[in-house]
Amino acid sequence: MAESLVTIANLTREKIDYLLEMAQEFEKHPNRKLLDGRVVATLFFEPSTRTRLSFETAASRLGARVIGFTDPKVTSSTKGETLKDTIMMVGNYADIIVMRHYLEGAARYAAEVSPVPVVNAGDGANQHPTQTMLDLYSIKKTQGTLENLNIYMVGDLKYGRTVHSLLQAMRHYNPTFHFIAPRELAMPEEYKLYCDARGIKYVEHEDFNEDVISGADILYMTRVQRERFTDLMEYERVKDVYILRENMLAKAKENMRILHPLPRVNEIAYDVDASPHAYYFEQARNGLYAREAILCNALGITLDEVRADQTIIL
Repeated sequence: MAESLVTIANLTREKIDYLLEMAQEFEKHPNRKLLDGRVVATLFFEPSTRTRLSFETAASRLGARVIGFTDPKVTSSTKGETLKDTIMMVGNYADIIVMRHYLEGAARYAAEVSPVPVVNAGDGANQHPTQTMLDLYSIKKTQGTLENLNIYMVGDLKYGRTVHSLLQAMRHYNPTFHFIAPRELAMPEEYKLYCDARGIKYVEHEDFNEDVISGADILYMTRVQRERFTDLMEYERVKDVYILRENMLAKAKENMRILHPLPRVNEIAYDVDASPHAYYFEQARNGLYAREAILCNALGITLDEVRADQTIIL
């Protein structure tokens, strides 16, 4: 059965594990014809490189055709067309809509009015569930489990939709979070209350050094997002507070891995790239497999069908 993916908060542990299994199947054989004859619409009202390209690559590798836009200035929204009308119109042409929007809640609204499934590719500072699925896949690949991990989130925890989504997804797996941020960009109270209500352990830090991060299994770095600030003076004050450098990894656990949703600005120094702890480019590659699973699931293709598929292209 076709289904939209708007938020990670609604996914059960069983569903998350199911999607991760499907992603694993696609990593074995990413090129197939499972979506031959289908049309995927990518509607990006906000700039994106990795998310858009990985969705378009996922659709292409599965045999689908892609339509859409990357700049709302070239659409009828500049003429005053409402989001509802855009979604209804595109739903006439496509089998599924992948949408990124600058307004929180836009994806939920689109899913409510759309005649076809909608996948949320990021809505403002709210949610980024497909990034979360590739993050979970990366964590499981590198750690061998999602259970009982120490996950350190660093940087922009106030506006960072990727950390908000990951926090909600990990509720099933008994994590311990460490929130490392300046006071201006601390994890919002609502997410700390979310943890409190579910017995999720967390510690807050303002210091960022080799001793603080020595206990991490996953070090999740984030960019301070200039586009989320209304006060550029505040942005300038906090943008360079936390920079990860290679010499800060001296006490890191052997199996610790550094994740980042990308793009980075300067929060991870280039000397970290050669470290065995660095995993952010592999993490981006995992986005292809996770998004292939998300597209197929949204269009009603089951894990059993993926396993039985004979249209693999070598």
